[in-house]
Amino acid sequence: MINRELIRIKIVQLTYAYYQNGNRNMDNAEKELLFSLSKSYDLYNYLLDLIVAVTREARHHVDVETARAQREGTEKPSQKFAFNRFACQLEENKMLNGFLENQKLTWDNDIEFVRKLYSQIEQSETYQDYMADTDDSYEADREVWRKLYKQLIMQNADLDSLLEEKSLYWNDDKEIVDTFVLKTIKRFDPKNKSKQELLPEYKDEEDKDFARKLFRATILNADTYQHYMSDASRNWDFSRLAYMDVVIMQIAIAEMLTFPNIPVSVTINEYVELAKLYSTPKSGGYINGMLDAIARYLIRTGKMMKSMNEPRSHKTVVREENTAAGENKE
Repeated sequence: MINRELIRIKIVQLTYAYYQNGNRNMDNAEKELLFSLSKSYDLYNYLLDLIVAVTREARHHVDVETARAQREGTEKPSQKFAFNRFACQLEENKMLNGFLENQKLTWDNDIEFVRKLYSQIEQSETYQDYMADTDDSYEADREVWRKLYKQLIMQNADLDSLLEEKSLYWNDDKEIVDTFVLKTIKRFDPKNKSKQELLPEYKDEEDKDFARKLFRATILNADTYQHYMSDASRNWDFSRLAYMDVVIMQIAIAEMLTFPNIPVSVTINEYVELAKLYSTPKSGGYINGMLDAIARYLIRTGKMMKSMNEPRSHKTVVREENTAAGENKE
């Protein structure tokens, strides 16, 4: 589940924090990196369990309404959503239950939020359509939760506030973790019953090594990389650089030089996007041009054995960035 996009985000955050802290201990910083990544996996499991918590709340409502119907001699409520087959399968999932028990994660202390979310779900058009639909299949049960998650959990200010109170890490992680939850919902197969596999914490040991190696290279070779920045960009005005821009470029150089199998274009694109997210509005275009110049310098001087396409002018880079920005606004 913890992919390289998330790893890069964490390394940007923790490298910046490393330089802001007076106590620069590399071993402690690496432990903090791995801990922050593990917290992302906690959030993944916690958000899956939110589906279970809402389903249990739905059953409570059904029980109350059923008792009332029996007293008053009226029609009993539908149990369709309360016993949604996808949600029931998730509730019984061995991996999820084992993880939650081990980490002591539960929604029991936030029942008011769960109730409010269930109320929002009941009032939604997606829920109303699902309850009225004659399609009584597992696929329909799974699909309604995929839609509800996208509509009411992904963009939920109350949930964001609640998560931020529980962990300093979770608010920044949620957007990308949401994509993993949706992927998991889509992958669920009724044939697997309680043994359905969730996403692993890391796809493989290589990704965990990627995190360690990139972070260590960034910190331990900082002076060398900043020297490369200076040598490669004599025609660039460093006074235009925000401090975060320097940090981002330092990490990008570390990735270029430490991982020979990652194409230069991939590295540049990844860190341009991070600059747009974490630095100034103009940082994306500026870092694009800077990293392009630095990469060509490293290749030209024999410090990096990679290839690149023909260079583009700084004006072309900035023009393309501005065009893209305009398209995004539309």
